[in-house]
Amino acid sequence: MVRRDKLEIICTILDVSTDGANKTKIVYQANLNFKSVSSYLNVLIKNGLIDVNETSPGTIYKTTEKGLKLMSDFEEVQSVLKL
Repeated sequence: MVRRDKLEIICTILDVSTDGANKTKIVYQANLNFKSVSSYLNVLIKNGLIDVNETSPGTIYKTTEKGLKLMSDFEEVQSVLKL
Protein backbone atom coordinates (compact mmCIF):
# COMPACT_ATOMS: atom_id res chain seq x y z
CA MET A 1 0.00 0.00 0.00
CA VAL A 2 1.38 3.39 -1.00
CA ARG A 3 1.17 6.20 1.52
CA ARG A 4 -0.15 9.52 0.30
CA ASP A 5 1.58 12.75 1.20
CA LYS A 6 -0.29 15.65 2.77
CA LEU A 7 -0.61 17.58 -0.49
CA GLU A 8 -2.25 14.60 -2.20
CA ILE A 9 -4.72 14.28 0.68
CA ILE A 10 -5.46 18.00 0.58
CA CYS A 11 -6.10 17.89 -3.17
CA THR A 12 -8.37 14.87 -2.73
CA ILE A 13 -10.40 16.74 -0.10
CA LEU A 14 -10.61 19.79 -2.37
CA ASP A 15 -11.75 17.59 -5.26
CA VAL A 16 -14.44 15.85 -3.19
CA SER A 17 -15.65 19.26 -1.96
CA THR A 18 -15.79 20.93 -5.37
CA ASP A 19 -19.59 20.79 -5.55
CA GLY A 20 -20.04 20.79 -1.77
CA ALA A 21 -19.77 17.85 0.59
CA ASN A 22 -20.49 17.00 4.20
CA LYS A 23 -17.80 15.60 6.47
CA THR A 24 -18.98 12.00 6.08
CA LYS A 25 -18.72 12.17 2.29
CA ILE A 26 -15.21 13.64 2.55
CA VAL A 27 -14.13 10.94 5.03
CA TYR A 28 -15.29 8.08 2.81
CA GLN A 29 -14.24 9.45 -0.58
CA ALA A 30 -10.84 10.68 0.66
CA ASN A 31 -10.31 7.46 2.63
CA LEU A 32 -9.63 9.24 5.93
CA ASN A 33 -10.98 9.03 9.45
CA PHE A 34 -13.02 11.71 11.21
CA LYS A 35 -10.14 12.81 13.44
CA SER A 36 -7.69 13.36 10.59
CA VAL A 37 -10.24 14.97 8.26
CA SER A 38 -11.07 17.54 10.94
CA SER A 39 -7.47 18.73 11.15
CA TYR A 40 -7.19 18.94 7.36
CA LEU A 41 -10.47 20.86 7.11
CA ASN A 42 -9.31 23.33 9.76
CA VAL A 43 -6.14 24.06 7.76
CA LEU A 44 -8.08 24.39 4.51
CA ILE A 45 -10.65 26.73 6.06
CA LYS A 46 -7.95 28.83 7.75
CA ASN A 47 -6.15 29.26 4.42
CA GLY A 48 -9.28 30.13 2.45
CA LEU A 49 -9.27 26.97 0.34
CA ILE A 50 -12.65 25.73 1.58
CA ASP A 51 -15.81 27.62 2.60
CA VAL A 52 -18.12 26.37 5.33
CA ASN A 53 -21.88 26.59 4.92
CA GLU A 54 -23.92 25.79 8.01
CA THR A 55 -27.19 24.35 6.67
CA SER A 56 -30.14 22.97 8.57
CA PRO A 57 -29.30 19.26 8.08
CA GLY A 58 -25.55 19.77 8.61
CA THR A 59 -22.37 21.51 7.58
CA ILE A 60 -21.35 21.63 3.92
CA TYR A 61 -17.76 22.23 2.84
CA LYS A 62 -17.18 23.73 -0.61
CA THR A 63 -13.90 24.36 -2.42
CA THR A 64 -13.19 28.04 -3.09
CA GLU A 65 -11.67 29.54 -6.25
CA LYS A 66 -8.33 29.61 -4.44
CA GLY A 67 -8.72 25.89 -3.68
CA LEU A 68 -9.59 25.11 -7.30
CA LYS A 69 -6.45 26.98 -8.42
CA LEU A 70 -4.33 24.94 -6.01
CA MET A 71 -5.81 21.70 -7.37
CA SER A 72 -5.13 22.80 -10.94
CA ASP A 73 -1.54 23.77 -10.11
CA PHE A 74 -0.96 20.45 -8.35
CA GLU A 75 -2.29 18.49 -11.33
CA GLU A 76 -0.04 20.50 -13.64
CA VAL A 77 3.03 19.71 -11.54
CA GLN A 78 2.09 16.02 -11.49
CA SER A 79 1.73 15.95 -15.27
CA VAL A 80 5.08 17.66 -15.79
CA LEU A 81 6.79 15.22 -13.44
CA LYS A 82 4.70 12.34 -14.83
CA LEU A 83 3.74 11.11 -11.36
